[in-house]
Amino acid sequence: MGQRSIGRSWLLLLLLLALIASAGDASEAIDQALGAPGLRGSRLSVLVVDRESGDLLYARHPDRPLVPASNQKLLTAVAALATWGPSHRFETEVLAPGPVKAHGELAGLYVRGAGDPSMTSEQWWRLAADLRALGVVRIRGPLVLDDRAFDDERWHSSWQPISARAYHAPVGALSANYGAFRVRVAPGAKVGGPARVTLDPPVPYLKLQSQAQTGPPGSQAALTVDRVALGTAEQVRVSGSLPYAGEAKDVYRSVAHPTRYAAAVLRQQLAANGIVLEGPTRRAPVPRGAEPLLAFEGFALGRIVTLFVKNSNNMIAEALVKLLGRGPAGEPGTWPRGLAAMRSTLASLGIDLDGVRLADGSGLSRDNRVSARVLVDVLRAADRRFEMAPELLAALPIAGRDGTLKKRASTTRDRLRAKTGLLTGVTALTGIAQTTGGREVVFSILANGYTRGDRAAMNAVDAFAEAVVGEGW
Repeated sequence: MGQRSIGRSWLLLLLLLALIASAGDASEAIDQALGAPGLRGSRLSVLVVDRESGDLLYARHPDRPLVPASNQKLLTAVAALATWGPSHRFETEVLAPGPVKAHGELAGLYVRGAGDPSMTSEQWWRLAADLRALGVVRIRGPLVLDDRAFDDERWHSSWQPISARAYHAPVGALSANYGAFRVRVAPGAKVGGPARVTLDPPVPYLKLQSQAQTGPPGSQAALTVDRVALGTAEQVRVSGSLPYAGEAKDVYRSVAHPTRYAAAVLRQQLAANGIVLEGPTRRAPVPRGAEPLLAFEGFALGRIVTLFVKNSNNMIAEALVKLLGRGPAGEPGTWPRGLAAMRSTLASLGIDLDGVRLADGSGLSRDNRVSARVLVDVLRAADRRFEMAPELLAALPIAGRDGTLKKRASTTRDRLRAKTGLLTGVTALTGIAQTTGGREVVFSILANGYTRGDRAAMNAVDAFAEAVVGEGW
């Protein structure tokens, strides 16, 4: 063997030893993060692979099925993108007993929902503006809302107990503002006086009852906000106190009936566009022979996916599942049919779902079971498909920048995009990272059953992410 060949062999050997040593350093840093007190007593499922090749970089019980919390949304997002594509838009149909009369009148207005979860107050205003552009100025008959595109199960049976918090918003085929509203509470003009409380949107359907007071300067803010269904309306009850000259507080709550809430928002936006609606609101099927006025298109699915993944929006996730569950003959969307369709779509992408249990689309249910390997495989399957990869990557929260990672893992800023997950005793993080050495990896960590509280566990998971991004791969 010549001297040049011997030298080259030594160089290759040294490079190999350096790679082994660096990999060992990385594994040691990850082991240290996973051994933190915040994860003590937890069951873990962890996997890190090379983004391009899929080569294994780190694993600990990667096939152990655990409760994924909101990491479940990745499965829902990928199934939706694979089914419809990122440019798809769900339509809300608007019909009437007949065409718009010469003087701008209609005998009634019918709205048939198709499950579009992106209908905010702004979108309902746009729909009303489109009606105004058609010449509508007065509706003498009723406002009829047809929400039969979904079944009547508003909350999944495994979510009990249901609260009035915004993350427990009901799922309906006609909705507004993701089934939630904002309560803003600000201190009043003097100590002992009433606090200033406003609702957004300010619709008559939400009836405010406030006993909130203004406390002494520097006192502790203590507010209770609840809502109670009262027939065809909902009462928003606010109590407690805020310190004088202190900051206003925003509290978000869900509604009890999504269709009635959507009707109230639509009535408000019709009035904002100068359209007088004289008749009552009814929930009923659109009559046969109704005249189509417009088919209002909501946000593109790519934008919807960004909204619900970045901000971990449960209502959007469940609406997408029920949309997947619409029957071929127009049968209403249900959780069982939607989850079956979701499972079939993921399997068609090459995902091995053995041992996976799908209970809902958002991860609120503790009956879900998913492993780190499945989550990594789902991300890699989407990442390899041009038709959905850009949208999914853009939807992932950026560490230290936005979404549910805005205030987390800040040392990995701009190098890590990942979906968070959190239930009491459950935390998770799945995403894509670029290491300081320039390598791109796909990773997932699920932790169930830790004993030192959610904050400590989340800090440990963030330390794991920092170890993944750190040099050594």
